[in-house]
Amino acid sequence: MLWLCLGQGAFAQDIDRSPLPPPNPRLTVVSAAEVPATAATVSAEAAVAPETALSDSVLTSSLRPMPRPKALTEGLAALKAASNAPGLDLSGKVPEDGIDLASMPPLTKKEERKKKREAASRKGSVCGVASIKGEEIAAIKSKVKGCGVEDPVAITSVAGVRLSQTATVDCSIAKALDRWVEEVAQPAFNGNLVEMRVAAHYSCRSRNNVKGAKISEHGKGRAIDIAAFVLSNGKVLSVAQNYNKLLRRIYKAGCGYFMTTLGPGSDGYHEDHFHFDASARKGGAYCR
Repeated sequence: MLWLCLGQGAFAQDIDRSPLPPPNPRLTVVSAAEVPATAATVSAEAAVAPETALSDSVLTSSLRPMPRPKALTEGLAALKAASNAPGLDLSGKVPEDGIDLASMPPLTKKEERKKKREAASRKGSVCGVASIKGEEIAAIKSKVKGCGVEDPVAITSVAGVRLSQTATVDCSIAKALDRWVEEVAQPAFNGNLVEMRVAAHYSCRSRNNVKGAKISEHGKGRAIDIAAFVLSNGKVLSVAQNYNKLLRRIYKAGCGYFMTTLGPGSDGYHEDHFHFDASARKGGAYCR
């Protein structure tokens, strides 16, 4: 046991005499009084590698970040104070140089009305046009060849003008009717048109109900018949009884909106209504 105790004592002495790690020069504050300036010291410092040679300012300072250079601080302050400093744009947008918004002309009354309609709620609208009100309905199938509508809509008003009955059509005729009312009929009545009386819409039948004739555009959902116009004061202008200069003018203007326009004097089958359709036939519009 004695030799074991003596061995442990010797081992403890060896631990006490073990070399300590050298001090970190970056954390050691060295003063001139503690280290005399001798020639040997100067030569030793000169032999130190560049990456380990430290200046007095580093040796006498802590590890805190260095203060921002005065020139940089002043430059940033001047940039911030400048009224026209754009700063850093992280939006990724390309500036639109050369566009003077102040010099752009104001919207016309027609453009303002159109913009208001577009901004209005699209609730209840169909065909992607806010001013065409109605609902989408199931595809119409028929055993009669040529009849049926793939994507029908049941519309109740166009361009703010109600229809006397819900009309089943496709979007091609609905859009054409909406534009015609907006740009032709309503201006002709000085904005007083409130209703159009619908004489016919979708119906699987032959043209003019003639036996053996081709399927009418009504049977494809691409046609609508208008028999009368109702104004805000209650007055009714019917095609049968009031086919005056005004009605003739709006009827003739329909040729630029529809593929087919038929009315009084056309063929004897349309004396009391306007027939408008958006036929898919080739060869241009057919207006009589």
